[in-house]
Amino acid sequence: MTTTSPASGSDPPAVAVPASASSASSAFERFHPRVRQWIWDQGWQSLRSAQEHAAAPIMAGDRDVIVAAATASGKTEAAWLPICSVLAMQAEDDTAEPGVKALYLSPLKALINDQHSRLDQLCEHLDLPVHRWHGDVAGSQKRLVTRNPDGLLLITPESLESLFVNQGEKIVRLFGGLRYVVIDELHSFIGTERGAQLRSLLHRLELAVRHRIPRIALSATLGDFGAAAEFLRPGAGPEVAVVSSVDEERTELRMQLRGYIAADPVKVNADPTGETGVDYDKGAIADHLFATLRGSDNLVFTNARGLVEIYTDLLSRRSADANVPNEFQPHHGNLSKEVREHVEDRLKASDTPTTAVCTSTLEMGIDIGSADSVAQIGSPLAVSVLRQRLGRSGRRGQPAVLRMYVSEPELTDHTPPADALRSQLMQTIAMVDLLLERWYEPPDLHRLHLSTLLQQILSVIAQRGGAEAEPLFDALCAHGPFRTVDKGTFVALLRAMGEADLISQDTEGLLLPGSAGEKLINHFSFYTAFTTDDEYRLVSYGRTLGSLPVEYPISVGSLLIFSGRRWRVLAVESQQRVIDLAPARGGRPPTFPGMGPDVADEVRRRMRTWYEADTVPVYLDRTAQRLLAEGRAAFRRLSLDQQPLVSWGRDTVLLPWRGDKIMNTLSVVLRDHRLEVGQDGVALTVRRTNVVGLWELIRQLACAPPPDPLDLAEKVANKAADKHDNYLDDALLTKSYAARSLDVPGAWSALRHLATAPRPE
Repeated sequence: MTTTSPASGSDPPAVAVPASASSASSAFERFHPRVRQWIWDQGWQSLRSAQEHAAAPIMAGDRDVIVAAATASGKTEAAWLPICSVLAMQAEDDTAEPGVKALYLSPLKALINDQHSRLDQLCEHLDLPVHRWHGDVAGSQKRLVTRNPDGLLLITPESLESLFVNQGEKIVRLFGGLRYVVIDELHSFIGTERGAQLRSLLHRLELAVRHRIPRIALSATLGDFGAAAEFLRPGAGPEVAVVSSVDEERTELRMQLRGYIAADPVKVNADPTGETGVDYDKGAIADHLFATLRGSDNLVFTNARGLVEIYTDLLSRRSADANVPNEFQPHHGNLSKEVREHVEDRLKASDTPTTAVCTSTLEMGIDIGSADSVAQIGSPLAVSVLRQRLGRSGRRGQPAVLRMYVSEPELTDHTPPADALRSQLMQTIAMVDLLLERWYEPPDLHRLHLSTLLQQILSVIAQRGGAEAEPLFDALCAHGPFRTVDKGTFVALLRAMGEADLISQDTEGLLLPGSAGEKLINHFSFYTAFTTDDEYRLVSYGRTLGSLPVEYPISVGSLLIFSGRRWRVLAVESQQRVIDLAPARGGRPPTFPGMGPDVADEVRRRMRTWYEADTVPVYLDRTAQRLLAEGRAAFRRLSLDQQPLVSWGRDTVLLPWRGDKIMNTLSVVLRDHRLEVGQDGVALTVRRTNVVGLWELIRQLACAPPPDPLDLAEKVANKAADKHDNYLDDALLTKSYAARSLDVPGAWSALRHLATAPRPE
């Protein structure tokens, strides 16, 4: 791996990333003749590495396969070329059973739509129909599938859940001939409630059709293949075949990190009403984006939907001030499907330069062509997220271009240590470092997922018209995907569900829905394992723009920035939950709920390495270099290489350089000793505590045996986090919280290391 000096002007410097060489193709000869003809018609000179090596294990059909390869490396074809070959051969031999032959599961409806058009081109010569099934697909198209199930079915986990609940008696007829399941963007499911739901649905599908179905998983950002394999096939991870491929040629990465100082808010392009103030750093970032990105196709990622609206508005106003066409468009989950698809179509078109300011909605594999560059505003949420976003640039032999923008507060005599350390800049540098080493966050497979297990219990009961407790435990837990849940916990969950009237039991022991359970099952939100907000629909002159959470305060006459434009609220219809809007000159962006993933332990460790180093990454601009120097100066001034405790007024700041889960565990431990603790990124602030007293407590804790995680979790007041946690009793919440949010061994390892620090002066 080599790094060059920064290029002149606005071009970032280049970082060359080596990749493995491809081998001679033998997979091509395995494919069905009509599949080979399709490949020939595409003008391909050869198969990509992933396509070559995935063919044999997939066509064998006797094991699960993970295809891990970079974005735009042909993962989709790596799965579907061999699958379609097998299905075409089966049809010719007249051995195909009735029903859907291959099932594709995607985290996004937009990705299903995109894959549908791609697969339709491949399958039209194979007499294999390709169907979509999600909330935006017409009922008439869905009825075609249920009447004559065949071919490929592309579906979301939530829509598959709906099939189980509402058409459970048709599952065997629909999927009795199923040969393959393809799971796209596997990394997005691992360790999440939605992933627990997906694994349960796949297991229930195999129970219904009474045969094992090979699972083919695709991903560009897997850090731990063993954990991913165990997630894909619980209890049989070592049997999963892993096809790991990197690009056949050296990939050139041009990268720049620009630093900014967040000064007091100033008026930047303020409207005449004076209602809109913009922080100086946001205005400066918008200036650079406007000057650099116009005339090309780009993706600008922010870490929040509200920031999408802020930056789209700033860039749109700069276009208007310069009297040039506006190329900057918003894209996030609260915008309507029509608005999002309009932006996607603009990105695909070669004659309409477009920069989409977006969240994770454009992070995954929707085919929008190759972006000329990718920008990241704020420190990346995770290394894997940064890899996923970067993969949207640098296709078709072009360099991948990444621009990062990080703001830090202005230094004063009152700047707290975490800000003086310039921790956002250092976190970004650490994540880039790990990205170049191809390290990604390991998945968490230790959660209990009791909220999703509760949902799956109700779903099975609805599917079958009732269920007995013992077979239910065997199917879902003992031999199913919820293997971390023991029988005692399962029985306690059933009792809690009974007390909440979610389930009842007849005289013969059959579990049935209770009255509250019936309401839950029959509500449209039941099919999701994650929390969905009730929302207002935003409408202007009959056109739906998107939606806002009901909790967002809004009233007639208020001003709003949404979909990259400014609006005045004309009417709020509470019954229909509709907000009528008209164009306006002022406005402010809404606040959306949501939070990012935990920062991993390795990221914080790498941050400390960079504080102690004296080298300067070549991709930093002058301001970022200054921020790096200030952060290192603060690190030395505070003697953090020797002492993790800093006295700050009446408080003490603790910097363990550990990940968020360990930081949360340490804060729970300290609160258990009657201390008031605040967690702020890299630091724990212990209020009204002197540095020597905290040092002595840390030494005492390090010498004591670690507590039982359940005993520690029991003392946490607010333990509910997942969708159905409100139905769990305190004992179940305690178990769930301990598994989800505590790392006691990691925390005690950190305490023992902290205890080696010298006594503070």
